[in-house]
Amino acid sequence: MSESRKKVTTRTLAKMKQEREPIAMITAYDYPTAMIAEQAGADLLLVGDSLGMVVLGYDSTIPVTLDDMIHHTKAVTRAAKHSMVIADIPFMLAHLSKDEVLRAGARLMQEARAYGVKLEGGSEIISNIQALTMAGIPVMGHLGLTPQSVNQLGGYLVQGKDVETAQRLLEEAKGLEEAGVFSLVLECVPEELAQMIAESIHIPVIGIGAGRYCDGQVLVIHDVLALGGDWHPSFVKVYGEIGKAMKQGVQTYVQEVKQRAFPEASHVSHLSSDLIEQLYGSKEGDK
Repeated sequence: MSESRKKVTTRTLAKMKQEREPIAMITAYDYPTAMIAEQAGADLLLVGDSLGMVVLGYDSTIPVTLDDMIHHTKAVTRAAKHSMVIADIPFMLAHLSKDEVLRAGARLMQEARAYGVKLEGGSEIISNIQALTMAGIPVMGHLGLTPQSVNQLGGYLVQGKDVETAQRLLEEAKGLEEAGVFSLVLECVPEELAQMIAESIHIPVIGIGAGRYCDGQVLVIHDVLALGGDWHPSFVKVYGEIGKAMKQGVQTYVQEVKQRAFPEASHVSHLSSDLIEQLYGSKEGDK
């Protein structure tokens, strides 16, 4: 991408919504993937607590700690010169006291250099969202399937498929906008409901498994590049078989080491004949 590309800000995103320019967001959890995503033109990089599953090997996002988030966000922000970096506030912190939420937000911005934070939840965390925004911390909301609540939800299920839950999601989206979030992630909700929400609020709505009519889209980079194996959610489109290429490359390396085919002559350096003679001579003199 051009070096003249401007830094993405909340004003940038608001303008993109107004002008109907789609917003491209993708996750990143380390320096090299963040650098690649930025160079590819991503508007936002999300350091999601999904790192628990795709990077740290947990079976959910629940074990991810604030220190985990800070560690990985630091790596991402070192690479991001233009893309906006948003970091998740991990499990339960969004529901604790205002002081604890503010402390977490401050650490993610001061230590990890995130542009803002993302919180999962609706009306139950409004007061904490307001505290963060009043303190100058940009907040992205997250409704629908909220992975931190996967145990309470009973699994990774589409949300808002009946009148009651659909109406509640619509009302909560409006409530989050009023509380001051600058954008909203909608995860795993029916396309029609996502469109209704996107048209009902003035902030950008970024979908993941929420259909074609959101203001933007976000996916996990490991899903996009098939880095985590052959399985991926049905709403994901795979854009590169990087996982298979990596496995094949490592297998070839292992085979060549075992067969002594690597290193080859072009991969080694040599001593001069004079130095070799001096070294061997010194060995002879030691006897």
